[in-house]
Amino acid sequence: MPRQPRLNIPNVLHHVIVRGIERRDIFADDADKERFVGRLSALLTKGSTKCFAWSLMSNHFHLLLMPTTVSLSETMRRLLTGYAVYFNHKYQRSGHLFQNRYKSILCEEEPYFLELVRYIHLNPLRAGLVPDMAGLDHYHWSGHAVLLGNRTMEGQEGDEVLARFGKSKTGALGGYRQFVADGIAAGRREDLIGGGLKRSQSGCEESREIDAYDERILGSGGFVETLTQGDNLRVEKKSPLSLAALLQNVCEITGVDTEAIIRPGKERTTARARAIFCCLAVREYGYTGKEAGSLTGLGSAGVSIAVQRGEKLMKSEQSIREKIMEIGMIER
Repeated sequence: MPRQPRLNIPNVLHHVIVRGIERRDIFADDADKERFVGRLSALLTKGSTKCFAWSLMSNHFHLLLMPTTVSLSETMRRLLTGYAVYFNHKYQRSGHLFQNRYKSILCEEEPYFLELVRYIHLNPLRAGLVPDMAGLDHYHWSGHAVLLGNRTMEGQEGDEVLARFGKSKTGALGGYRQFVADGIAAGRREDLIGGGLKRSQSGCEESREIDAYDERILGSGGFVETLTQGDNLRVEKKSPLSLAALLQNVCEITGVDTEAIIRPGKERTTARARAIFCCLAVREYGYTGKEAGSLTGLGSAGVSIAVQRGEKLMKSEQSIREKIMEIGMIER
């Protein structure tokens, strides 16, 4: 059955789950995790996405995000691309790092906001990475420790979580921690991560009428209808990136400085990156040769030659093609 397109809707909670390909480790050591957290923090501090909860395990991670002015797909593309390039370079590997595309579930804020914060932050304990709540309090790789003040992460929205547990900081911290501890006995919450009908309508088997449901959404029937009908429906499509964003992605993949590409020159690595950029701009995203040339300083004939060279490069250099596919710039 064909997979459904993602719903790309701002100002709605998204529970994002990313796994390593074939469930392999995507974090080999603490330095890898720190690199990932630093990249996530840098994206969050730009103010285009809110993060309320997160946790890293060895072969997967969870995020509770709310995109605002920038789409979730763009934020995730930048997060995953940069980290995959870093990881593959560090460990001298090639190929996909992550399992297919990331999983994103749109979530109704009430009553699921706090339940998802708790579920995500309890992941390290459920996975056996820490033995108990005391260990979880100091687990360096989740937003739980940030909320308790045991580590820092710029960009995490701590106040919006703690405000639901009281006005005083001490009372809020105590209430939040107790709320998390109370969730341990519940174990794995299938109702938060299960299939569409179960996810969207708990207990619906006892009802004569079945509300609307969607496997991409965690929420009531009314919430599902709001997101999937009429003018509110916004399906994530492969829309063209701006030329500037496309150029930035190519620079991250090839390790070439942006300024080098837009300056005239025939240095080999720069010319290679320029050719890949021109090929993607013209062949994949439908920009004209003139538009691609405006950023590379090439005339129409030069862009045409670069496009042909870029096509050959992506056919002969499997690692480059895989990196491009990894972030969804071309189809697998």
